[in-house]
Amino acid sequence: MGSKVRVGLVYGGKSGEHEVSLQTAFAVMGEFDYSKYEIKPFYITKQGQWKTGDVLHARPAAVEDLRFESGGAEQSGFALAPLFDGLNGGAADGEPAVDVVFPLLHGTFGEDGTIQGLFEMANIPYVGAGVLASAVGMDKIMMKKVFAQEGLPQCVFRYFNRTQWERDSSYFIMECEVALGYPCFIKPANLGSSVGVSKAKNREELIKAVNYAFRFDRKVIVEEFVDAREIEVSVLGNDDAKASVPGEITASNEFYDYKAKYIDGKSTMQIPANLPSETAESIREMAVRAFQAIDGSGLSRVDFFLRKNDNQIFINEVNTLPGFTPFSMYPLMWKESGVPYKELLDTLISLAQARHADKQRIDFTGDAAK
Repeated sequence: MGSKVRVGLVYGGKSGEHEVSLQTAFAVMGEFDYSKYEIKPFYITKQGQWKTGDVLHARPAAVEDLRFESGGAEQSGFALAPLFDGLNGGAADGEPAVDVVFPLLHGTFGEDGTIQGLFEMANIPYVGAGVLASAVGMDKIMMKKVFAQEGLPQCVFRYFNRTQWERDSSYFIMECEVALGYPCFIKPANLGSSVGVSKAKNREELIKAVNYAFRFDRKVIVEEFVDAREIEVSVLGNDDAKASVPGEITASNEFYDYKAKYIDGKSTMQIPANLPSETAESIREMAVRAFQAIDGSGLSRVDFFLRKNDNQIFINEVNTLPGFTPFSMYPLMWKESGVPYKELLDTLISLAQARHADKQRIDFTGDAAK
């Protein structure tokens, strides 16, 4: 292996969060130490076509440059080849084209375990959660079931799929109204960045919101409204994960939706959050428990509600591939915890390599002979 670590950055993708991924990739490319790393970009179009360009030696001039829409970009088969040339003896020169993959994909086909399975098949180290943790972290319904098993407190919720809704929507409307009341939040089960999320204040809005959420997934989850502060914690590590100081979000809109997160830049962040020390420690401990419950690795951002009238803590969700945009909480919370951006990237690369090395100890042949 050469003196520099070759990192393949994968971004874009077939997802409603495609543009968010581009922002994340642009930010990350600008923070890598190019004296230590060679960066090879892999762009996935909204149609799922893979493209790759030359090795980067400096940050691209603009987000638009990340799309490889003209000139010199190889496509799908050729672009995928560098990820698989480590199999069956390696590339022609005996070395892989990339030493580790850093997926910067958000949402469907990016943080749901599908592309993680591709990297597993290629037997290549990659940053972040594995197949299981990614899938559970992406599916809010399965995530909440795991949290319940772990004994983590959470808001009341109900869920159903498209077939169930079409067969008996009146039953599920009644169930939501009795168990949750209004207002309530309606979300696609498998998506992030608040895409497809609505707040309903009455039955008419509930029905409209459910139908809207079904545009993005075949399963929908409905959650009770809690008048609460929104607290977030960054988690970093593999088996011995650690939590950052908590941060607090105050949304610029009625709730922390896509516009508030990525567009207007008016939502405020307080890092560290103004919390009693025992409350902060409880939240940090619960964040690590949630990370371990889904078998997380590398990184996650864990989101909580802190109910205003009694300071009751509720876990909301785990995000296994949080954003690294200028407005993103994950790197900002670690910066406040004493881990600057470049060191954070170094650590994530090292964690990916360590996890991969550990997995090589597993006997996948099924040969029971000793």
